[in-house]
Amino acid sequence: MPRILSIDYGLKRTGLAVTDPLQIIASGLTTVESKQLIPFLKDYFSREPVELIIIGEPKNWDDSDTHATPLVEKCIKDLQKNFPNIPIKKVDERFTSKMAKDSMLEMGLKKKQRRDKALVDEIAATILLQEYMRSIA
Repeated sequence: MPRILSIDYGLKRTGLAVTDPLQIIASGLTTVESKQLIPFLKDYFSREPVELIIIGEPKNWDDSDTHATPLVEKCIKDLQKNFPNIPIKKVDERFTSKMAKDSMLEMGLKKKQRRDKALVDEIAATILLQEYMRSIA
């Protein structure tokens, strides 16, 4: 079975998470520089089948766009152009960074580790994917 890939897109870094082939467990994959996202995914997709990409949609509390929304929209266009056969679904990402930081506290990570924004982005992508999988179960 193909995997589902989750993207927590940012101006500098992008967190990635994937399901296992049976789509039961969501795991952090990595964090890449945002400008390296498409080349990274081309390589990854050549090795692993992916049937769906979910991407965090940044919104304010009142559902208005944030400063990051146009960046995500551009990323979606780039993904559609480069991977036209893989559907892309936007999911609400409002709480993921806070949840990622809370998870890091619960895991007992040291303060220095919790400041690692790349790790925060990867955990946020994993939470996005877990929430999506929970919503379709």
